[in-house]
Amino acid sequence: MILATLMIVMGITMAIGVPIAWTLGISGVVTIIMMGIPLSTLPAKVFGGMNCFPLLCVPLFILAGEIMAYGGFTHRLLRFATIIVGFIRGGLALANVIASMLFGGITGAAVADASALGSVEIPMMEKSGYDASFSAAITAASACIGPIIPPSIPVVIYAMAVSGTSVGGLFAAGMIPGILVGLALMVASYIISVKRKYPKREEKISLKDFLLAIRDAFLAIMTPVIILGGIIGGVCTPTEAASIAVVYTFVISYFVFGELKLRDLPKMFLASGVGSALVMIIIGTSTVFGMVVALEQVAMKLEALLRPLGYFGFLLAINIIFLFVGTFMDNNPAILILAPVFAPIAVALGIEPIHFGIVVVMNLVIGLITPPLGLVLFVVGPIAKVSFEQVTKEVFPFLLVEIGVLLMVTYIPFVSLWIPRLLGYVQ
Repeated sequence: MILATLMIVMGITMAIGVPIAWTLGISGVVTIIMMGIPLSTLPAKVFGGMNCFPLLCVPLFILAGEIMAYGGFTHRLLRFATIIVGFIRGGLALANVIASMLFGGITGAAVADASALGSVEIPMMEKSGYDASFSAAITAASACIGPIIPPSIPVVIYAMAVSGTSVGGLFAAGMIPGILVGLALMVASYIISVKRKYPKREEKISLKDFLLAIRDAFLAIMTPVIILGGIIGGVCTPTEAASIAVVYTFVISYFVFGELKLRDLPKMFLASGVGSALVMIIIGTSTVFGMVVALEQVAMKLEALLRPLGYFGFLLAINIIFLFVGTFMDNNPAILILAPVFAPIAVALGIEPIHFGIVVVMNLVIGLITPPLGLVLFVVGPIAKVSFEQVTKEVFPFLLVEIGVLLMVTYIPFVSLWIPRLLGYVQ
């Protein structure tokens, strides 16, 4: 009865358009009242969910992304990518993917990637002769690489939700899957570009321009190198690495590139604060929701249902469940609600926790380009001035490509575990 009430209240509040943070809180409070638990326990529960040191890296990664967008990193990364692959048919589409891989290696957020890069990439592609809907679709699809390639905000939240999972190990596990998604999108983009006869760069690049682009890109690319090197090398925590990233991007943007203006700082701080607050509110209210789920022993009931499926059957069920959930729920609340429930079952079936974490994150990230939610599609559509339906139609081939890579990562654990094993995160 309690569990049914929890699901019904959650479904009704979501259906009438209540934000997911309040949906989790309302459904949790209603069921807690039914269970006779004092409401005085809720403030401590909510605060306890947010009072987690690794979460400090979330606002810092968001701020680093804002500094990059204002400080000239974006068009430098795109120019570097264009010089590298622009001579190929559909070169701008390929450059779009490469830029997303580089930019996502700093912000770890798909929406930030789509917004910052899309405002530059989409008009450039349209001006060069690409269809507006295709430009928006490849921008949306490539933005999904951001939360897979480290650093990644969803990965940090997963590590917080499933205690005992290493952030550094998850970051290492995301490297190869993220690169594979990028390569697969580039192949798909090339095939479509050849079929539609999209342009390639005709003019030759001088040695001076080539060296200048490499210099500027090198300074930008050093950001993820510093972040990952510090975390994986054990020199600093994810929070400390995020702080270093903020300082580094500010110094390069203000003193080297000279494009960051001090008057832009309040806007960047505000954007980072708002984005961080949204994440923290969801984390706090999901703690209340999770308390009810734990008291109702949902994990034990699901284990009895799913364990007979075995190793591969369980992974298939996870792919189906999380891909479906990703179509109507953002990845962060989905991780907070579902990951603590399914992770113990995965461990009991012999699935490596780091591997399972990457599978979960990849499933939910793909949901960012899957209707009806398709959050990233709503970001790129207005930039390209095309309808949601048009972007959805164009993004479908890229969606299939990403699901193909997901299945490879799911059923070949070596893909995600090779680097963590080399670094000692997995025995």
